[in-house]
Amino acid sequence: MRHAFGASFDVPTGYLNTPSIGIPPTLTTDAVRESVTRWGAGADHPADFDEHVRRARAAFAKLVGVDADNVAAGASGSQLAGIVAASVPDGSRVLVARGEFTSLTFPFAAQAHRGVKVTEVELADIPSEVDGHDLVAVSVVQSANGAEVDLAALREAATGTRVLLDATQAVGWMPLDLAWADWVVAAAYKWMLCPRGAAWLAVRPDALDELVVHSANWYAGEDPWQSIYGLPLRLARNARRLDLSPVWLAQVGATASLEYLSTLDLAEVRAHSVRLTDALLAELDLPGTGSAIVSLELNDEQARRLSEAGVRSASRAGRTRLGFHLYNNAEDVDLVVRTLKR
Repeated sequence: MRHAFGASFDVPTGYLNTPSIGIPPTLTTDAVRESVTRWGAGADHPADFDEHVRRARAAFAKLVGVDADNVAAGASGSQLAGIVAASVPDGSRVLVARGEFTSLTFPFAAQAHRGVKVTEVELADIPSEVDGHDLVAVSVVQSANGAEVDLAALREAATGTRVLLDATQAVGWMPLDLAWADWVVAAAYKWMLCPRGAAWLAVRPDALDELVVHSANWYAGEDPWQSIYGLPLRLARNARRLDLSPVWLAQVGATASLEYLSTLDLAEVRAHSVRLTDALLAELDLPGTGSAIVSLELNDEQARRLSEAGVRSASRAGRTRLGFHLYNNAEDVDLVVRTLKR
């Protein structure tokens, strides 16, 4: 058991796969376990989970710097990004980063039948290539290698151009203030340490009416428990009109993890994570990157040795990806260094 940032984590030495699956604090596993027990005993009613949905929404809003009324709750990042993609006008020109995670780009590429054109450029060139595009869709932190988009430059360049940010690989380890973006999507099960099945879409109020509510359902009603049957359409006036009926256990876990994360100084979490990645890179005679994600070019033998030593990582874009979060420490760095230098 490890103790970090005021919480306990049942995480083994060498777990460096947070960019794939985050490890929850024990307070989250306890909350989900209790909820499963109640489920098994028939002790809950559907409306009992509404408070979890509300609290998780509010905590996510705090983490990205927006008002909770401007956040929609869904189940996956691609489902929420897909609402934006399916709502852009015919013939829209969309700018994305080359090698971007496909849950962000595929929803737009799937709109080609409407004349939507998606153009890939290098991540560093995104701000300078904004002109001539109707929308920019880019991750705050790239999944494959941890590279960060220049948010300040993008914000300055995107005057008159809509911006969709995917913050999945950023929320939870770095401080964020993304209220300026038109839309911000994030899935919960990585750096936010939540169960899979929860995601959110922050919507700037002036960009809400551009979205078609393709998944309109009873839970998106102004009063969900009064919009279960019959017409007319009566959706919430704010971003809740985009809500999906919640995945209950995921929302229970999300409430615990996000409320915990929202109490932390995320500048300290970022400093902690980057300190570990930079220490690893220095030991390997590589330059620091300032990211919590490290992408290493290893041969098959090196990758095999890491796995046999108990290092949990992922293979992404032909390289070995490691991620250092708040529960990681110098033991994890030492294990990787010893294994690779053996």
